Amino acid sequence: MHRLRVAFVPGVTPDKWARVWRERHPDIRLELLPVEEEQQRAVLDDGTADLALARLPVDRDRPSALHCVVLYEELPVVVAGVDHFVAAADEVSTADLVDEQLVLPERSGWRPEADQLDFPPMTTKDAVEVAAAGTGVVVLPMAIARLHHRKDIVHRPVVDLPPTQVALIWRVADDGPVHQDFVGVTRGRRAGSGRGH
Repeated sequence: MHRLRVAFVPGVTPDKWARVWRERHPDIRLELLPVEEEQQRAVLDDGTADLALARLPVDRDRPSALHCVVLYEELPVVVAGVDHFVAAADEVSTADLVDEQLVLPERSGWRPEADQLDFPPMTTKDAVEVAAAGTGVVVLPMAIARLHHRKDIVHRPVVDLPPTQVALIWRVADDGPVHQDFVGVTRGRRAGSGRGH
């Protein structure tokens, strides 16, 4: 294998792992491919990428089995306009948000108790704009909120919602030494410290 193609979803920064990889494997070119979350599984299935830095959940069995190594967790935050009451808080709970309009569905399935308006499907960027206008709030992983930061919004941790997990995924059928070496890089293993194959 002369190249390794690693897809990554918004908010995930593979730079530190890429640097280590390039130092250890100058003979294997690393290609980083930004993809949307909706594509994180498809790029493995269609052969566009060898591995993906993905945001869980992802279907690990269809159409082919996947290996999955959880790398870290992301804090959920609420994004709201700067004039919203959450701006005055250091953190909030779902109880604080019961009367809010949720612009995008929240990942864990939590919903405020207030009657919800039917917002049309929209991108994260558009949802953040709606929140900035004061029409509702968005709950996102902190990395995504930072990616869409603007002067007219704030984001605050939501303490009682589950975190999202970022994981390295790849097809079981494609597994090999190069894949395992990249797993080692993401796990902080030193060069040459094998996994005892």
